[in-house]
Amino acid sequence: MTVDHARAGKRTATPAADPSGLSEAEAARRLAQYGENALAEHHVGVVQRLAQFFWGPIPWMIEIAAALSAALAHWGDLAIILLMLFINAGVGFWQEFKADNAVQLLKQRLALKARVRRDGQWKDVEARLLVPGDLIMIRIGSIVPADVKLIGGDYLSVDQSALTGESLPVDKKAGDEAYSGSIAKQGEMTGAVTATGMKTYFGKTAGLVEQAGTVSHFQRAVLRIGNFLILTTAGLVVVIVVAGLFRHNPPLELVQFALILAVASIPVALPAVLSVTMAVGAERLATMKAIVSRLVAIEEMAGMDTLCSDKTGTLTKNELTLAKPQPAAGVAPDDLLLAARLASQRDAPDAIDTAILDGAAAGSFDPYAVKAFHPFDPVAKRAEAEITCGGKTFRVAKGAPQVILDLCAPDSEARKAIEALVEADAGKGYRTLGVARNDGAHWRFLGLLPLFDPPRDDSAETIHATRAMGVDIKMVTGDHEAIAKEIAGQLDLGQNIVVADAAFGDGAPAAKLARILDADGFARVFPEHKFEIVKALEDAGRIVGMTGDGVNDAPALKQADVGIAVSGATDAARAAAALVLTAPGLSVITRAIEEARRIFERMTSYAIYRIAETMRLLLFMTAAILAFNFYPVTAIMVVLLALLNDIPIMMIAYDNAPFALHPVRWDMERVLTVATSLGVYGVLESLVLYWLAQEYLHLSGTVLQATIFLKLLVSGHMTIYLTRNTGWVWERPWPNWKLVVPCETTQVLGTLIVVYGVAMAPIGWKLALFVWGYALISFFVANAVKVAAYRLMTHRSARSARHLARIEGNVAR
Repeated sequence: MTVDHARAGKRTATPAADPSGLSEAEAARRLAQYGENALAEHHVGVVQRLAQFFWGPIPWMIEIAAALSAALAHWGDLAIILLMLFINAGVGFWQEFKADNAVQLLKQRLALKARVRRDGQWKDVEARLLVPGDLIMIRIGSIVPADVKLIGGDYLSVDQSALTGESLPVDKKAGDEAYSGSIAKQGEMTGAVTATGMKTYFGKTAGLVEQAGTVSHFQRAVLRIGNFLILTTAGLVVVIVVAGLFRHNPPLELVQFALILAVASIPVALPAVLSVTMAVGAERLATMKAIVSRLVAIEEMAGMDTLCSDKTGTLTKNELTLAKPQPAAGVAPDDLLLAARLASQRDAPDAIDTAILDGAAAGSFDPYAVKAFHPFDPVAKRAEAEITCGGKTFRVAKGAPQVILDLCAPDSEARKAIEALVEADAGKGYRTLGVARNDGAHWRFLGLLPLFDPPRDDSAETIHATRAMGVDIKMVTGDHEAIAKEIAGQLDLGQNIVVADAAFGDGAPAAKLARILDADGFARVFPEHKFEIVKALEDAGRIVGMTGDGVNDAPALKQADVGIAVSGATDAARAAAALVLTAPGLSVITRAIEEARRIFERMTSYAIYRIAETMRLLLFMTAAILAFNFYPVTAIMVVLLALLNDIPIMMIAYDNAPFALHPVRWDMERVLTVATSLGVYGVLESLVLYWLAQEYLHLSGTVLQATIFLKLLVSGHMTIYLTRNTGWVWERPWPNWKLVVPCETTQVLGTLIVVYGVAMAPIGWKLALFVWGYALISFFVANAVKVAAYRLMTHRSARSARHLARIEGNVAR
């Protein structure tokens, strides 16, 4: 397969190359006209990159709160707010700073030097100084420095797998184009530069990488949670202020208290806690040989429901392998293999020769001496060797089956039978070689050698395991659909393989989308196709993962919600990906999905906890002020609550967590329902304690405030244990000690502060133990409330599903 010239994009017309090359003066003029042969880059400075983490709705609210705290000289509040703000920005900045720039690594793949003819002489110049019309030399081992039209020389074999995904080198002849970034494997030719820089096929790929990018579901969820808490806080604070003014409370005291309450309720630690949770998860994935370069990809992987997998080098080994030989009648398989080995280049074998030399049984070449060897070329389409052995001379040849048949000239029936066998091999995805031998009189056909790129040993197992986790897998390859179908059959992927051009061909957008959604895989795919496939699936609401290893995969890897660079991937693919596998095989993907879903559960439990605690504090404060004209806690108590609650909750990143058997997404209805249930119940239990303390314990105002503070602290920490699963608190998985120790330490510290009266009235051990007992009883009641809320949602979801099924059934009838 060769890359169609049209795939390189429209280009401006360029002057034809002069056989003697350009003059330096003309090259300088064209350099000014066309620009350097380099990829355009967008550099973001360190300061600008850091500033991005202080911009947005949640950072704005935190910064306003910090400014107000400074204006009112609330230095303790200011310190807490700034600490959380800088933790959040620091974690995000460091993770982004570590990720390399994909376009920069694409640029590094361009050749640094080029052999060019200037002023009638061949000279080496920097590749960035090449211009359209330059005459250049391309030799074995060279990286093609620009798009060129080949005009002189016998032939050239180039490896463009990193650009197009083709698993085999492509043969070029005069008149063909070679593309920037491909590698010359055999031959030597001259060519005229037709395009440079961003106008090359390679540059177009780089442009797609820069265009690619999505806003993560995690970022959207954080904004929704933050906005909900901010609006709830703002509304209730306004109610408290209005009620205070109506009752003629001191305005300055009222404003100060409202500010403290708002600061404590705004989700200052929300982005930081979620980022730390993902960062800790990233460290765990690293031990599994999966390196995370973009933190939000962890959350995306938990919800990933579609995985587009590159075939060559990902599902397959990207190694040509010799299949079962097909000798002609009367020919021994060993004789067929011996002839093929003798017609192979042993010193510097290409991919085909390597497969034959490795696949044939090891034998000695000592009796055989190569008298003459003619390597494969695209004109003759065969390799030929003259061999001497025991004083006898014979010739062997291997190459395209039709060429070998022309050489041997069998009768029509024999030719038809061999051609049918070649077609059958092609249907299985095999590339077939013919082999012949000439002992002096005529050429004799020895048989066929099928070659194929075999699947990785763990690919089938990984595909089954990933599908069992609710992830649909689609194969993407630049190879022919026959090869794709054969590999798909071996891996049990399905046989609905769609040619990429057909998927995006004529038809309504809905029909195109249906073809993409129904396909088991895509063949004859180019970089822009991969990008478009991922984009179409994302536009349809799918959370898409994409695996790949080449430069041609980079745009799709960056566009995908979860770009996964497999082991051995190019630098550009690794930089564009969000997850880089450092161990061979794909089995780590299933483990990464499992770990990502555990991380997601931790983030969900924190979100529920944070919303519930905000509602518990705000609603209780509002109810107490409106109903009793009493501030149940002081400003310093609110600050202490914020500090003592946020420190241990950071350790939720290390907690044991279950993982779902299917893809998970942010279900805001579920989060808000459970959080509201726990929050409202928390208000009721606090009001009951307030009533008991006044009516039966007859506590003074300051002691009552200290008592309520302890109750809010203890219940708040216990809520952490409630939100970490959907069932009863004693069900597995049990809490990790890394979460339990900080939680209980801060509870004990808070109890000591209240018992001995640090910054508040002392209440003594007797009253403190009473509060603890009350909180423990309330804790188990709250657990029942949580379980009931989950069961109610499950029942409602099942009822909705049954109702939808009835409607669909009626429509079908």
